[in-house]
Amino acid sequence: MLAFVIAHWYLFVALVVVGGLLLAGSALEGGPGGQKVTCQEAVQILNHKSAVILDVREPQEYASGHIARAINIPLGQVAARSQELKKYKEKPVIVCCASGARSARAAGILRKAGFTDVRNLAGGLSAWRGANLPTIS
Repeated sequence: MLAFVIAHWYLFVALVVVGGLLLAGSALEGGPGGQKVTCQEAVQILNHKSAVILDVREPQEYASGHIARAINIPLGQVAARSQELKKYKEKPVIVCCASGARSARAAGILRKAGFTDVRNLAGGLSAWRGANLPTIS
């Protein structure tokens, strides 16, 4: 084995790099942004677990259309206003934005604030609308 590693050191280095990247990728998947959920999974959680939807888009984006019963707190205010959500700390919280990037950051903030079940809507409202799920204005 050692002779192979010495003779083909570049393959061994490639193996280590790829393994490291795979591990880093899996750590990020459940990392600061929390667990991602598809639109269909989000609907199930909303219907069966009384989840809360937190929309972290700006107010004008929210006004143009949002998921029913979603609470709007823009990303820049999530840390400062997390106390408004404290009654939901033990409930599933599904965080959404336009594409899923801002909501991943907001989910990380909520996790640090002690929320136990934070999920990021994969693809955001774009995916929600793409799945022909309803929004309200």
